[in-house]
Amino acid sequence: MTTENFIPQVWSAKLLENWNDKHVYVACLNRDYEGEVRDVGDTVKINSIGRITIAAYTKNTNHNAAEELDDSQTFIQITQADYYNFGIDSIDKAQQKPKLMSAAMEEASWGLADTADNWVADLLEAGVQTANQLTAATSVGTGAADDDAYEILVDLGTKLTENNAPKTGRWVVVPPWFHGVLLKDPRFVSFGTGANLDVLKNGSIGRAAGFEIKESNNVPVGSSSDYTIIAGVSAAATFADQIKEPQAYKPELRFGDAMKGLHVYGAKVTRPYGLASIVATAAA
Repeated sequence: MTTENFIPQVWSAKLLENWNDKHVYVACLNRDYEGEVRDVGDTVKINSIGRITIAAYTKNTNHNAAEELDDSQTFIQITQADYYNFGIDSIDKAQQKPKLMSAAMEEASWGLADTADNWVADLLEAGVQTANQLTAATSVGTGAADDDAYEILVDLGTKLTENNAPKTGRWVVVPPWFHGVLLKDPRFVSFGTGANLDVLKNGSIGRAAGFEIKESNNVPVGSSSDYTIIAGVSAAATFADQIKEPQAYKPELRFGDAMKGLHVYGAKVTRPYGLASIVATAAA
């Protein structure tokens, strides 16, 4: 099999398709300012307008002079770069086993997505304002003395509302054990019928307390099994990336074919008041 038979454009589409099916935290962010991202070191510029003063109007009285708009600019740096690079020996006759290549590309796409998702999770955790970090829940479960998982979601929603965060498009990402506690709560399992029975996509496990609830194994966790559950709106942070077209090549010191590709990306919390969090630990 010659290098040309890899048809990079086909594999590139395959990789992008798998990537879109895997990420959770990244899917919570907006991509409004992605622009033309080409390589590590690129900068995405975001313009914004400050608050406009609202004044009371008095009939037959001159109003204030026109207020000068306070414009500002923030930047998203494309700081992250991850790659895959795998080869198949000629003895394996990989050209006769297309499923092997497909499986390898799927594994590569999962790896890229998982790495980016972990990075974004840490970025969001660090971006939550101190005032939006709720008091830790040290024992979340179904016992009489345990912290209530559903009420934690309500409290996170309340904190976002206090900050005037939009009520549409709210999300929260929880670890599997927290989802398990919710499944034992009739307020969650009986909600919305069809909405909670939708086919799982991008980690979504239903809706409750005003949130689209997503499940992930990448929820930030401390040394004492204390998980930082983050909630927010998509406008709170933005993400920009590009998956470089895969390159097929012949390894110089091997008989076989190889494929490599690069994923460059960056993200920034642009509205920290649109995020809220709580550190939660599962009941023993």
